[in-house]
Amino acid sequence: MSTGLRGQSIGIGLGRLDGVPKVRGTALYAYEQPVPQPAYLYPVQATIARGTVVRIDTGAAEALDGVLIVLTHLNAPRLVDTKDQELLVLQSAAVGFRGQFIGAVVAESSEIARHAAGLVDVAYAPARHNSAFSVGEHGYVSPGSAPGLPRQVSEAEIEAALAGEHGSVSPGSAPGLPRQVSEAEIRAALAAASTAVDQTYTTPPEFHVPMEPHTSVAIWNGRILTIYESTQGVHSFRAGLAPLFGLEPDQVRVISPYVGGGFGSKLEVHAQAVLAAMAARELPGRAVKVTLTRQQMFSLSGYRAPTIQHVRLGADLDGTLTALAVDVVEQSSRTKEFTEGSDGPARMMYAAPQRRTMNRPVALDVPIPTWMRAPGRCPGMFGLEVAMDELATACAVDPIALRVRNEPEVDPETGQPHAFRHLLHCLQLGARRFGWEHRDPAPRARLQHGWWSGMGVASATYPDWRESDNAARIRFEADGTYSVQIAAAEIGTGSRTVLTQIAAEALGCPAQCVQMEIGDSGLPLASNAGGSFGTTSWGAAIVAAAETFRDQHGADPRPGAETEARAPEVNDDDDRSRHSFGAQFAEIRVNADTGEIRVSRMLGVFSVGRVINPVTARSQFIGGMTMGIGMALHEHGVMDPRFGTIVNHDFADYHIPTCADIEDIDAIWLDEPEAPPGVLGARGLGEIGIVGAAAAIANAAYHATGVRARNLPLTLDTFLS
Repeated sequence: MSTGLRGQSIGIGLGRLDGVPKVRGTALYAYEQPVPQPAYLYPVQATIARGTVVRIDTGAAEALDGVLIVLTHLNAPRLVDTKDQELLVLQSAAVGFRGQFIGAVVAESSEIARHAAGLVDVAYAPARHNSAFSVGEHGYVSPGSAPGLPRQVSEAEIEAALAGEHGSVSPGSAPGLPRQVSEAEIRAALAAASTAVDQTYTTPPEFHVPMEPHTSVAIWNGRILTIYESTQGVHSFRAGLAPLFGLEPDQVRVISPYVGGGFGSKLEVHAQAVLAAMAARELPGRAVKVTLTRQQMFSLSGYRAPTIQHVRLGADLDGTLTALAVDVVEQSSRTKEFTEGSDGPARMMYAAPQRRTMNRPVALDVPIPTWMRAPGRCPGMFGLEVAMDELATACAVDPIALRVRNEPEVDPETGQPHAFRHLLHCLQLGARRFGWEHRDPAPRARLQHGWWSGMGVASATYPDWRESDNAARIRFEADGTYSVQIAAAEIGTGSRTVLTQIAAEALGCPAQCVQMEIGDSGLPLASNAGGSFGTTSWGAAIVAAAETFRDQHGADPRPGAETEARAPEVNDDDDRSRHSFGAQFAEIRVNADTGEIRVSRMLGVFSVGRVINPVTARSQFIGGMTMGIGMALHEHGVMDPRFGTIVNHDFADYHIPTCADIEDIDAIWLDEPEAPPGVLGARGLGEIGIVGAAAAIANAAYHATGVRARNLPLTLDTFLS
């Protein structure tokens, strides 16, 4: 099948088509949408970590002028679908975590609603809770068991799980594939190894903090619900929200033309949207607006779960791996389980004859974690890549040479050949560009003007995923332009621009002749903006629609000519392992007197197939690497286990990188002439930029100071011991 991609628009650095309206303020986000008679909702939140509401007095709030309605579990409408515990808003008196919605005030203004919410008087019957996630007595497990708390399973139970068919552990054995060995076999292999690394690495809770907070604006027209939402996927959002109210999907319209960042936090329905729709149903004809405050987002919009990673590596004298074991414990919530999957990278990055990985969620009385940029791969590569750096030191082998030595011929997890594993090329190109040959072999070797300096490296990887459940519609307009419609999301990544380029190339017209319509569930089906499969999946649907349009209407279509087509099915029978790869390089300096750490230079080199737009691609890479700097140096949600709350729940105390933190940072990518699966020859690039970045910085910090940091973030006291 001809793709019709003529090389006119793809690969061109077209500027952001939504740049001007965003700068001028004419790009309307969810909260800014004009709606009739808007009312404003402010939630009442639980102040205990676990227990029951025994009394809730709303009299003072209801008596306040301008208050329209106060909802609690005593008078809230009953939801129809009750499977998702996170979304059972105001359905019972039970409290599962601090910050949970236990009420809501709707008023004529946001100020009145917020004031009234503070007048609601609540009494609780607290229950014993456990919100502490920490390294236990064995060095790599979370808290022990207490009555009513999640218990730690025994080693025998772990062995039984590995031998069984349950999906909570790493893959079992299949003929011809590397098998998961027992704990006894791993210990024997480590004991026989010439060199071994046995260490624990931790990553803290990290929060998405997008510029635009989570926002919902809901209005009912009979049995039809319209909701303006800050979401990464209008169709999946509709599919999640409709059953709660007993509606069919076509009875819900979700509109989201612009989203001010998501990073995974806006992939699913969250409680504030349910609350908005519930309140609006009680006020027929009126729209109800709710937007979470920055502090509320720390308990209600998800976060990256903290991890404790026990990594064990055994190797020959030259650094060739003989054994690899990664045992990860991750925080989850008692309200709803979420598994980060941080053992995933260890299963496919490096070959070792003896392999064992495990991933265990521990349910605590805490808010619910969710997807965050490069879930699993981002935290999982921190422990693995720092351990590889420790192994390189122990074997007196250059860190890049160690990775070259352990490059697998096939995917260690599946036994499949690699479709496009160019990790070594990324490492080699990056080493030349970064000046790796000038790196001192020994740590703590360079002190200049009171600053220790050093270089570090880490690998990066992310799966090449794509979704076939996408469709696009193309219509030729009287003014000679093409309207291209698909319910894709623009979350700040440049998708509106990139999709315009794909459509222009497929239609054989200039980009200015394409009008892209996205962000509305009334448009043809589109998958989420997540998993780094948005552009490749949506683009495939647009190309299919363009081909069909040309077949049906020719090169000279009449105004009104229209065609809709679905993306071709993803080839699940491809017997090759499909991942993107990259190499992260960092140079840092640490003040010898204060321990202050600064990232002087960063370079990322990536293998992501065909790049559609080099301007937006570089922006995504740099954005991911900047988040990696935040992960390495700043970000740390501090849980107070006495109260089950993150105490630094605002920008005053939860630090993310600012311009002053970013010095010399650059990203490049390989020119890959081979075309991977898919009509575009592209692979997702939105997430791989963060993977490995924190590990490269931590490895550079060791090279600079001789102090090995295994816990994020890297704080001043780490280097002053």
